[in-house]
Amino acid sequence: MAVTPDSSLGARSPEPLHDAPSAQVPANAPAKLVLGLALAQFGAYLAVLTPVMVTLALRVSQIVPEDDRGAALGQVLSVGALLAMLGNPVFGALSDRTTSRFGRRRPWLVGGMTAGLAGLMVVALGGDVLTLMLGWALAQLGINAALSALTSCVPDLIPPHQQARVSGIVGMTTSFSMIAGSVLANVFSGSMALAFLVPGVIGLAAVGYLVAVMKDRPARAGAFEPYGLREFLRSFRVDPRKHPDFAWNFAGRFLVFTGASCVTSYQVYFLMDRLGYSDDAVSGKVLVGTLAMVVATVTGSLLGGQLSDRSGRRKPYVLGSSLVMALSLALLAAAQSFGMYVVAVIVFGLGEGLYLSVDLALAAAVLPNPDESAKDMGVLNIGNALPQSLVPIAAPALLAIGGGGNYGALFLFGAIAAVLGALAVQFVRSVK
Repeated sequence: MAVTPDSSLGARSPEPLHDAPSAQVPANAPAKLVLGLALAQFGAYLAVLTPVMVTLALRVSQIVPEDDRGAALGQVLSVGALLAMLGNPVFGALSDRTTSRFGRRRPWLVGGMTAGLAGLMVVALGGDVLTLMLGWALAQLGINAALSALTSCVPDLIPPHQQARVSGIVGMTTSFSMIAGSVLANVFSGSMALAFLVPGVIGLAAVGYLVAVMKDRPARAGAFEPYGLREFLRSFRVDPRKHPDFAWNFAGRFLVFTGASCVTSYQVYFLMDRLGYSDDAVSGKVLVGTLAMVVATVTGSLLGGQLSDRSGRRKPYVLGSSLVMALSLALLAAAQSFGMYVVAVIVFGLGEGLYLSVDLALAAAVLPNPDESAKDMGVLNIGNALPQSLVPIAAPALLAIGGGGNYGALFLFGAIAAVLGALAVQFVRSVK
């Protein structure tokens, strides 16, 4: 993949790849492109969320004594998430600059998922925590390289009047990836290697379909400054004084995903420690909870995207969805039975579906520079990735309150974060 811009900044940037809407009837994106985006999102998140939700915790449990498994899982998750956080905007900036004849997004989509599959193979076969950490770091870097290119495809390829609906469709596939991952983890519970590798192979195939159907042009030589140290540092920064709406959206996303990470990272150990399920039984319980959650998430995604596009408003839906997610975390904090757990994750799914359907459209509306959409979306995606690193660091201290196993403290912490995230988005001024 070539990343060789070395001329003046005055050259024109690539034209938008979607058709310009007409004065009377706005043109929609082709159905095969929307399908490709949905499949790619599904596949990439299947590969990365299946370990986060189920298989990585079980893999750590196979290697580490019971008393140490929470801290060990936190170490593995934190290192991987930190590298994902650092890599996402860098890969996005490199994708914006790529002059390959295959386009500026395709090489990173395919190359990233291939590297991610290699990392998952290392995790599946590793026999100690250090090897798991290295493999998960490679998996996170690779998959996030693909995601950095993928997230830019909505502002790149989808016309503005359609973005919330497409975001809703694409966003709800993340929930399908969660249920599919739970099913695969349950089916392959007797083979950890297949439990890691099958989701990765599906992810690579799904991204391959998008690459085959999407329009993608290379960056124009000279459209950007050469990528050196200055540009590397700039990859992680958007001036909040010049772009306050972007900064507030980042803050809201970070806080909401902090709350969500409390659920996704620790639900396996919650079911094992508080509700008493064994290693063999917990995959099935996660599957049941995920099935219930997905129904709610799909409902929220479809409803939120349609209503938001019709009304032309984004902030009220982000506010409402974040508060619903906070409520679900409060319910989890109080849950003492599997039935209460299922109710809580249904509420969580409804809030998450509403949030995912609208937040990406809001993000696309506040990007500082549409010509650097992948880099700026990469900065925003730090708000997704950083909580995955920080929550496992904070979780042991929260769980230790009162003598240990205090999942109430962990989930209430997440609920407070989600409420603060809802409030942060209300300071965005350029979007209703």
